[in-house]
Amino acid sequence: MHRRLFLRTGLSALCAPAILRADGGLPITVSCYSMDRTAALFDGSVRIEGTRARFVADAIGDMNTRAFSGPADREVTELGLHPFMLAHANDGLRDYALLPVPLLRQFRHKSIFVRADAGITTPEDLRGRRVGTPGYSSTSLTWIRGILQDDHGLRPQDMTWVIANRDSSAGEAGTISAQEQVAPADVPIERGPPDMDESDMLLTGAVDALIHAGTPAAFLEGDPRIRRLFADSRAVEQDYFRRTRLFPIMHVLAIRRDVAAAHPWLGAAVYRAFAHAKAQAYDRMIRWNWAGDMLPWYASELEDTRALMGWNFYPYGVASNRAVFDTLFRYSHDQGLASRRLTVEEVMLPDSLDFDDA
Repeated sequence: MHRRLFLRTGLSALCAPAILRADGGLPITVSCYSMDRTAALFDGSVRIEGTRARFVADAIGDMNTRAFSGPADREVTELGLHPFMLAHANDGLRDYALLPVPLLRQFRHKSIFVRADAGITTPEDLRGRRVGTPGYSSTSLTWIRGILQDDHGLRPQDMTWVIANRDSSAGEAGTISAQEQVAPADVPIERGPPDMDESDMLLTGAVDALIHAGTPAAFLEGDPRIRRLFADSRAVEQDYFRRTRLFPIMHVLAIRRDVAAAHPWLGAAVYRAFAHAKAQAYDRMIRWNWAGDMLPWYASELEDTRALMGWNFYPYGVASNRAVFDTLFRYSHDQGLASRRLTVEEVMLPDSLDFDDA
């Protein structure tokens, strides 16, 4: 059914439909968010060949903690990219290796919010200001700080960071993991009021700006006291992509090294299944979501995205994403978070270095 789709995306070799072995296969547990690109795995229309996989929907903070300091009992799991990097570089974590499956990507210019009365109209105006956040070393914050320094000359040390004691997005993101709370010694960092989340701090004026992967509830409700730093964040993010060709990665898929070593075929089988599920999501976007999604200009948005970013705008694989990984590796080390600059070769499952769907 999807042969034409595979040929268009270069997936014909790696994304043949997954088949369940006659003996039922290797029992594994896979944890990740249930999203358009994983829906076919959760509903069973795509299977991981050779396995009897059980899929568990979970929140990213909880998946991080379970893998880094918990039982590490899930053979395959979604993880925050930067928390994984810190666990690998700083804590010696070797239980898991990455697969080149970036399950969540987001442009992050939209994630900077300011008080409308703070007099902040450009990124440079953040210098000397108090900036709230629920987790200093989260993937999104590390990307944003790197972009602010690369494009606007704004160093992390140029702001005072105020860490919220509560996270308004905990219901979706789970409890913040230890690796999202790493703080360099040379950056001014304070704790926020004990009874406020990051959105409260911005509303009350405890901070001048807020950087957070989530969107403040007050902004969603149209509170005029809060606005985005970049009023047309879509245009700014599109310009960023044109200049850099980077589509920032937030979450990745990881596999337990001991299981991959015992079953050398498993990494490729997992990659094939996730790539096939993404291909099905593309197909639904083209064939049905123009009617199934409530957005009135869904088809136009899809067409505009493909015109700018290419047909396979959410690529998996190492070759398609090496520059994105290398950029975050640089940001993390430059910001005093990772103890050394990581490489793709050391964090990826070795057999997956040749996987690609471009």
